[in-house]
Amino acid sequence: MNRIDISGHGGEARVRYLDGDFQVISPGSFVRCAVTGVAIKLDELRYWSVARQEAYVDAAASLKRHQETGDASGR
Repeated sequence: MNRIDISGHGGEARVRYLDGDFQVISPGSFVRCAVTGVAIKLDELRYWSVARQEAYVDAAASLKRHQETGDASGR
């Protein structure tokens, strides 16, 4: 049987990024990359910044943001 999401939680989630984990604040199925704007499914989310509270689609996007901010500490 196919389940249909009637709860309306298929949109963008609000997330609190923690060290090594994240906490969903408002339900949704994805977040957006802070650099590219690409939607990232929550179950595929691997890269984020705790200090900036941002998600990244991949390591390259994370590095780009780090270089843009010029923050040597990574925070």
